[in-house]
Formats: sequence, structure tokens, C-alpha cells
Amino acid sequence: MNNRLLWTPAPEWVAQTHLSHYLQWLEQKSGYGIAADYQKAWEWSTTQPADFWASLVDYFDLPWTYSEVMQGEMPHTRWFEGAMLNYAEAIFQRADDRFPAILFQAEHLPVQEISWVELRGQVASLRAHLLSLGVQPGDRIVGYLPNIPQATVALLATLSLGAVWSCCSPDFGASSVLERFVQIEPKVLIAVNAYPYGGKRFDRRDDVRNLQANLPSLLNTVLIPYLEEFALDLPQSSSWPEIMQNQNAALMFTQVPFDHPIWVLYSSGTTGLPKAITHSHGGMLLEHLKYIHFHNDVQPGERFFWYTTTGWMMWNFVQAALLARATIVLYDGSPGYPDMNVLWKMAAELKLNHFGTSAAYILSCMKAGIDPASFGLNSLRSLGVTGSPLPHEGFAWVYEKVKSDLWLCSISGGTDVCTAFVGGNPLWPVYEGEIQCRTLGCAMESWDEAGQPLTDAVGEMVITQPMPCMPIKFWNDPDFSKYSASYFDTYPGVWRHGDWLQITPHQSLIILGRSDATLNRQGIRIGTSEIYRSVEKLPEIRDSLIVNIEQEDGTSVMPLFVVLAEGVVLDEALQKKIANTLRTDFSPRHVPDRVIAVPEIPYTLSGKKMELPVKKLLMGKSIETSVNKDAMRNPAALEVFKGMSLK
Repeated sequence: MNNRLLWTPAPEWVAQTHLSHYLQWLEQKSGYGIAADYQKAWEWSTTQPADFWASLVDYFDLPWTYSEVMQGEMPHTRWFEGAMLNYAEAIFQRADDRFPAILFQAEHLPVQEISWVELRGQVASLRAHLLSLGVQPGDRIVGYLPNIPQATVALLATLSLGAVWSCCSPDFGASSVLERFVQIEPKVLIAVNAYPYGGKRFDRRDDVRNLQANLPSLLNTVLIPYLEEFALDLPQSSSWPEIMQNQNAALMFTQVPFDHPIWVLYSSGTTGLPKAITHSHGGMLLEHLKYIHFHNDVQPGERFFWYTTTGWMMWNFVQAALLARATIVLYDGSPGYPDMNVLWKMAAELKLNHFGTSAAYILSCMKAGIDPASFGLNSLRSLGVTGSPLPHEGFAWVYEKVKSDLWLCSISGGTDVCTAFVGGNPLWPVYEGEIQCRTLGCAMESWDEAGQPLTDAVGEMVITQPMPCMPIKFWNDPDFSKYSASYFDTYPGVWRHGDWLQITPHQSLIILGRSDATLNRQGIRIGTSEIYRSVEKLPEIRDSLIVNIEQEDGTSVMPLFVVLAEGVVLDEALQKKIANTLRTDFSPRHVPDRVIAVPEIPYTLSGKKMELPVKKLLMGKSIETSVNKDAMRNPAALEVFKGMSLK
């Protein structure tokens, strides 16, 4: 395999990168003695992880006092015992008043600029309000918010107190949000009344009322009148504008241990309720300092943008750019309204330096015939892509239609770690269809079923050494049973991530999609159980199964198979009802591309729907290589999927 070379960093570029500076520092630093060579540094970082992570504390001048860097094996590794810190404090310690803290644009609003002074004042005001409610370290604060500056303020105010943040986007229905928030028993809800998308305005007042009524742990709901025509008055609520009028609040930071919970993110809910994945202040701070500086090379004053919603871990990742003294750029609205040019126009007008998006967006622009270069993207120097593997055609389009001298950073990681395991390397070239490198400290390998490492062959993505960004726990999982089952059920003591991986001879990586049945829809993982809970409440539907099939051209098709109730016909009206139900309960991303009636759904002996075998059959695999029929409750149910065409 010889993929086309698309970009090589110039020597002057390499010399100015954070990563070069760090490698030179390592080479010169007494006690480390690592040559200024990325591959050798990566090998050292993964064979001597304690030394590597300690070097970051030294390099970034973190004022920690600790007894031991790491102790214990995965999944019970403990890090930097004795260290006290606060993620939000680390952000404000790096505030640079020469540059804006935030630039914000929405499809219904012009660009707004928020200075560091303004950001500090707003965070202090909200912090004072939370304190007045009796919020303590460890208490949970949740948001039902779009990607607006108030969400950033809410995050930082929460973290400043040592409270725990969690957020969902308002394009998810209240039932989906409740499944997440009820698990962590929040004390405060911060919510908008409505939001714009695609030129339309979506009223969320009933959803906010529903959340408040069904979260008995709430002490207060903070209401943000984002769209003023949707007036909302609730008991036990406070007004965001009134809270912001407190100009005398002081911003202070509660010091917390390294492993103190920072936020809760949620899995897709494939096998039940979404897992409440909990990360730590120290783990996120170290990892984000590492990735943003070394693997994204964000420089002071640069403008960093990633198109995301608040419910995706990339939103949390965007905030981390503040650690590099950068300006974060937030956008709220549809990436396709009024047309597919909107984000590229913004990139040019705001002189973005780093533009992040999903592979699905790149492919959509390519199919729509968009010509981003016509807007003059002179300031743009990196383009980040994640969510799903970007095909060769997507790489080629970026260099032909966006910018020929652009650093394309295809990355992969996820909610589990709120970062990228594999991603950008400003010192190495970019090859078509490949991710540049395994990140420092990430001991990643490709393994076969017997647990043997593979070279230049497809296997399971595994991590063999602990990393501080790994979750400290799942909420309400005291014996670590759910945690262990999620990552360590295949290879004991080794993290299995659930992706197919190939490591090339020049140490780049190719990810070939999910090795499990999780749906990856437009760059967002969706749990199959969410689909089932919604669809199967309809009286016309007896049973259902859904999969997402990746195509060779980088697109995907998501068919929903349904078993109809007796006498029911799958007509156009029922198909519309299914789509509307999914859109209302969850989001437009949950709506399938096709609905197909089948006689029955295949099940295992233990009563689990057999999504992955069905997916394999639809991809042309044989039944013999796709499933063990002896482990099935109803083997004949697979026959209908053999040779089925989805075109």
C-alpha cells in the first residue's frame, strides 16, 4: 500500500512548533536524555509512562506537589497522589488580554467578541449564584444548551467550585436527556428556552419544564432567554441576565485532588441506558495541555474552531484551546444554512487558524461542489477531521479545494477519553487516507483475536498502558463492573477501544470503522437502544433492529428493520410516523435512511439482538463467518438478510 503524499511540513514550520520545542527540551533536560525524534520519544513515552507524564508537569510548569506519579494497573491506576489543582484555574492563569477569549457567531446573530475580562466577570457572577444555592465540590450542574458563550461560562463556573459539569444539546428530546441527567442527580439545571437551526426556531419550553419536573434533585433552574419571543417562567428558577448583573463577585478556585471528577459524558446507550463516563480534573488538564500544544500546535492568539454541539466531547475539547492562550470560536446553527458555504465564509471573515469538523461534513461539501478556497483562507493552517474515517477522496478534496499547503489532522479518540488517541503530528507528512501518528503517551497497538500485535494488518485497536485521560469511573458503578465490561472484557488488563486499526510501516494509522455495532451517524455515535426504545413504543411495531453500513466511498446507509404488528402494513404514513417519533424523542440524526419490514429479528440465546452479524451479512459476509448459529435463539431469522441490497 502506497498512499499518496499530500503535505510535508517545511523546516521553518517544524522549528516553530510546540512539539519541536518539547522534544528539544527533552533532549537537553537532565534525567530524560531522549533524542529529539518523535518516534523515539513516543516509544519512551509508552514504555516509561511515569517519566513521560511527570515531564509534562515539569514542561508546563504546573505547581504540583505529589508523592508518586502513577500506581496500580488498569483500570485502577491512580495518578499524582497529593497533587491539588483546578482545570478552570489553569485556563485563567493563561489568559492573554491581547486577544479575545471567545468569538461567537450564530445563524441568527452577528459575530460577538468576548474579552478575557468579560469572561472572568461572567464566570465570577455565575459562580457566586451557584455558591448562594449551596453548591459544593462534587455536586452536579447540568446544561441543556446549544454551543453559545453561556455554555462556556457555565462550564468554567462549575469547575471553579469543584462541582461536576454535564451537558446535552437541545436538539435531543427531553426523554433522551432525562435518561442521562437522572443518573447523576444534578442540583442545578441551566437551560435555554429555544434555539435556531436551519432557519427555523425550535421551542424547548415544554422540554425544560419536563426536565425540571422529573429531576427531583434540582434546587434551581437558570433560564437563558436565548430567543426572546419564547417567554418562559418557572418556579424555583433564576434569570441569567439578572445573575450577570452581579458585578462585585470575585473569581476564586477550589483546589481539588488530581482524580476529582470534572465532567460526565455519556456513551451512546447501545446496550441499555447511556453510561455516565466520568473524567478527572488532573487527567483532562494534562491530556489537553499535551494534545492542544503538541498534536494540534495551537499558538497564543490563534483562533481555534470546531463545529460541534455541547453534547459531543469535541465541545469540551474546544474549551481546552484556552489552555494554549488561544481564542475559541463558537458557532451555533446548521452547517448547511443558508447553504454549505456558511462555515467557510466564517473561516475567512474571522481569520481562523484551526478549523475542525467531521468527515461527514467534508464529504457533504465535496458532493455539493463547494469551493472553500474561493473565500481566501489565508490564515488557515490546520484542518481537523474526526467522527468517522475520512476516505481518500475526502483527503484529496481538502488539498484540491480548501488549501494546498494545509496541515490536515485526521484524528480519532472519543467520549471515553475526551481527546484523541491518534491524530496530528506537525513534524510528519500527511498521506492520503491516513492518520499521522499515535499520540505521545498512548501505547496503542493493533491486535488479533489471540492478543498478538499485528504489523501492517487490520486488528482490534488496543491500549496497553494506562493514561490519565481514561475515565476515573462510570457514575453509579461502584464495583467497576460496567467499566470493566466496556473496555477490558476482551483482553484482560488491556483497553479495547472498539475500532478496526491498521498501523502502517511508516507508523501512520488507518481506522476502518467500528468493530462493534455502535451507530456512527454524521460523526456522532448513536446507541441502538435509543432507537429501539423510541420505535418499539409504537403499537404498529413489534420489534426492530438497526445497523449503520459504511460504504467504500466514505458515506454510510442506516437501515431500520421492523417486525410489524399483525395486520399492519409498512406504508408511507407509518414510515413518516417512525421518522417523526425518532426526531421528536431524540434528534434528526436518529432517523434511518430506510425502513424495511422483516419476519423476525435474530437473537442470541441470552436474548440480545444480533446487530453485528446482521451488519456483516449486509456487507456481503457469509453466515458461516458472521455468526455462531449454536449461540442463536432463532437461526432462521438471519436468512432474510443474506444477499439483501440496500441500494
